[in-house]
Amino acid sequence: MLIGLAMIVLGFVIIGLDSEPHGNGFLGLTLGPIVTLAGFIFEFYAIFAKSEKN
Repeated sequence: MLIGLAMIVLGFVIIGLDSEPHGNGFLGLTLGPIVTLAGFIFEFYAIFAKSEKN
């Protein structure tokens, strides 16, 4: 779950690093949201995946 949280934070940092006004560049409109969405998907998988019991 910590990996997913780190991906979400990284996505927001990437959005904030965009040099275009109001985040209208490639980082703010494309790369950042994709990384953030991947983090949320990873989080949902980590929460709902069944673990193997040995």
